Amino acid sequence: MQPVELRHASRLINHGPTVLVGSAHGGRRNLMAAAWSMPVEFTPPRVVVVIDKSTFTRRLVLDSGHFVLSVPGRLQADLVYTLGSESGLEADKFERFGLQADAGPVLGLPLLRGCVAHMECRLIEEPHAQAAYDCFFGEVVSAQADERIFSGGHWLAPTEANADLHTLHHLGAGLFGIAAQAVQARKLA
Repeated sequence: MQPVELRHASRLINHGPTVLVGSAHGGRRNLMAAAWSMPVEFTPPRVVVVIDKSTFTRRLVLDSGHFVLSVPGRLQADLVYTLGSESGLEADKFERFGLQADAGPVLGLPLLRGCVAHMECRLIEEPHAQAAYDCFFGEVVSAQADERIFSGGHWLAPTEANADLHTLHHLGAGLFGIAAQAVQARKLA
């Protein structure tokens, strides 16, 4: 074991799927990459995502009261890195990068084509969490996933047929990991 600088400590447990946070308001829309998101409640389903104060997406989320979490797959690594490195304040990222989106079924939010899953969310106002920790809570009002990678309520094991659909896991500095194999656990006797 070796010491880890405290500024990197969160990376020890934060290698869940990277998401794209999208929102739209007043004729503007944006997508940004976020490595810090997680479920916080099953029924009703609720999630939290960290959206930095400096982002245009944060402004859209606060103004609209809605956001979408889209889960990109392996083939979208370059796009995810780019969306996380560029601001959407000056230019529409959808137009700039030729991105196609469909309107979400409940809130009409931009669902980026090619992602393996989407969750449209209504913002749950938590002013202290938003201001102090950049944490945005949302109630999931619609969810969809590609059945080639998520079926029966579970992620499917990596196979040759679905390898390009597996989720990206941010490891830092533009480096992502993907699931290489599955391990079926069993209860100890």
